[in-house]
Amino acid sequence: MSADLRRLAPLISLIGAPTDIGAGARGASMGPEALRVANLQSTLEAHGLEVVDRGNLAGPRNPWLPPTEGYRHLAEVVAWNTAVHEAVHAELGLGRLPILLGGDHCLAIGSISAVARHCREAGKKLRVLWLDAHADFNTNVLTPTGNVHGMPVACLCGRGPQALIEIGGQVPAINPKWVRQIGIRSVDAGERRLVHEVDLEVFDMRYIDEMGMRHTMELALATLDANTHLHVSFDVDFLDPPIAPGVGTTVNGGPTYREAQLCMEMIADTGRLASLDVMELNPAFDVRNATAVLAVDLVESLFGKSTLMRK
Repeated sequence: MSADLRRLAPLISLIGAPTDIGAGARGASMGPEALRVANLQSTLEAHGLEVVDRGNLAGPRNPWLPPTEGYRHLAEVVAWNTAVHEAVHAELGLGRLPILLGGDHCLAIGSISAVARHCREAGKKLRVLWLDAHADFNTNVLTPTGNVHGMPVACLCGRGPQALIEIGGQVPAINPKWVRQIGIRSVDAGERRLVHEVDLEVFDMRYIDEMGMRHTMELALATLDANTHLHVSFDVDFLDPPIAPGVGTTVNGGPTYREAQLCMEMIADTGRLASLDVMELNPAFDVRNATAVLAVDLVESLFGKSTLMRK
């Protein structure tokens, strides 16, 4: 990479959040180390990127208790998300691109509220791509489990407990119109009604089947400009389970390897990616770390790896 290109490349910070505090199965706490074992840092550095690993955040252990008033482990979830919020906001303030290594997807409350706060301070617009099998728009009234990893988008949009929705200093942290959900194929009945009520833009798997990933991503990325901060929240259960077994909440019928690669490559083509979550990787369900290796492969595509041979 030339010196000029190296100056333009993002400075990347890896932040581990080793907890399964919001999940319904243990094991996502091992996700950050699995991504490191799969050579995430050296893979990105091979593209000429400067990558610093900030290590792991600390937070309360998982007490593994039943729900209280519709929430499992609310105090612990708040503590972890507060730590994530401060760490991600600090890296953005240094002009760096944070990659949050989860951990379960409840941690997106902390990361995306930090990104939204940064955008307010910098006068930027925000676009969130939510790559997931689930809409994650449950509330304590709607949830069948009380697991907060099914609630982060609702909390970010102001539908949740005060202690979570106020992280970041503004309620709601984001406008639902800033979000594009891709790959959705598991939504609870009450959750579906709420998603329609707030008019969340969802490209579910039927849409992708009918219209293709290329058209889906063209719409999801439409109207991005130089003043838009693009955040990608990548839940590994977005992928079809046969290629990505290492998650606790598999749902059949997700994107194939090539569809996922196209998704990531089209995001990379925008040049707007400014922050990233990699969530719900659970080595307890994986086979020889294959899902972590695949996740690193896809993250590499977000930062410029391409099979493109056309002139």
